[in-house]
Amino acid sequence: MTSRGWNTADHSDWGCDICGRDAAKRDVTRRGFMKDGALALIGTSAIPAFLSRSVLAEVTTAAANQKKLVVLFQRGAVDGLNVVVPYMEKNYYAMRPTIAIKPNEVIDLDGYFGLHPQMAAFKPLYDQGHLAIVHAAGSPDPSRSHFDAQDYMESGTPGVKVTEDGWLNRALAVEALEGKPSAFRAVALGTQVPRTLQGKVPAIALNNLADFSVGGRGPQMSPISNAFQAMYDGSTDSVLQGTGQETFEAVKMLKAADPAKYTPAAGVNYPNTPFGNSLKQIAQLMKANLGVEAAFSDIGGWDTHQNQGGANGQLANRLTEFSNSITAFWMDMGTDAENVTLVTMSEFGRTARQNGTGGTDHGHANVMFVLGGSVRGGKVYGKWPGVENEQLNEGRDLAVTTDFRNVLGEAAYKTLGARNLEVVFPGAQVKPGTFVNIL
Repeated sequence: MTSRGWNTADHSDWGCDICGRDAAKRDVTRRGFMKDGALALIGTSAIPAFLSRSVLAEVTTAAANQKKLVVLFQRGAVDGLNVVVPYMEKNYYAMRPTIAIKPNEVIDLDGYFGLHPQMAAFKPLYDQGHLAIVHAAGSPDPSRSHFDAQDYMESGTPGVKVTEDGWLNRALAVEALEGKPSAFRAVALGTQVPRTLQGKVPAIALNNLADFSVGGRGPQMSPISNAFQAMYDGSTDSVLQGTGQETFEAVKMLKAADPAKYTPAAGVNYPNTPFGNSLKQIAQLMKANLGVEAAFSDIGGWDTHQNQGGANGQLANRLTEFSNSITAFWMDMGTDAENVTLVTMSEFGRTARQNGTGGTDHGHANVMFVLGGSVRGGKVYGKWPGVENEQLNEGRDLAVTTDFRNVLGEAAYKTLGARNLEVVFPGAQVKPGTFVNIL
């Protein structure tokens, strides 16, 4: 089959370079430490990269316009070919005799592509024009290492290992500044600030909103909050004391919002999983009007080397949680969803052919979802390269035809107002002319 245009390294084991790193994170005790003049607390909360008060003296255009960007990372390399299925491609079925999604199982999108059957929650969003899909998207870097590929995508500099900050932090840094920002301007749900949000702009990591509180001492205080406040109180560093006070004022705002008593919108049920709960808490923060402009969360479990399954099984279960959590977030935001743009990404896709253990190995191009009130959805975007043998990257993977930075760049430009995209994605030549025009 010929390529179709649409308007709309060696294998590095997941357990080696990612699971080991996660285990190390779990072993970190709740302790404070100083690094490069910044205070971070590892455990329930982390608030790194505090700078001088002058950096915090202004707020952004995005905050003034109430625009918000949510970035979700699917860690482990999701199998995009079984997520958004090219069910009209005969070779797709020839290469996947036991794990392919059959034509009568897919949720048809446009007569050529179809959603995995366990992603039924996404279909109404697609039909309503809120959800767009970019297929054959990914990084130009050929790495098949989870660690390197994730680092390149989060830094926004494929192939460059010395980048110190993340693309989303740089996007916030180049916004037009107009006033004073909230300490909740950039938030990650997790135990530490992710690579994506590291940099000059202060970012907060919260594992559980209800576990962080300030305002006095005693048995009602969480131990980690007491330790955090004690470190600030004991500091003789004027910068640290100043930013600490601002942060505690922000946390008092969070306490006033009473996260423990939060009830989602009527009819909304988040999956009771870490990912579902993280999106629920992002909705809490945003609906509490605490000044959130950028939020990040991630979900693992996509490294399906064995027993991947087809319409049911390992991948299907993950996709159910993924799509149901995002849909619950969208519904929970209500009318505020009009100001939200949500983008999903994964470090690379998987091989077009299944392997001998009923799974797939590390590949190249993948699929990205973009959801939002301003999204031109109901369409599959990108140039489809095809999956005939001669069309595959290195004879094994779906080829990349859309650089992931053009999707993220458009979201940063049109949602956050980040106009200097050369700073956000140095050397990539990302500009309005290269956008996919989803927003």
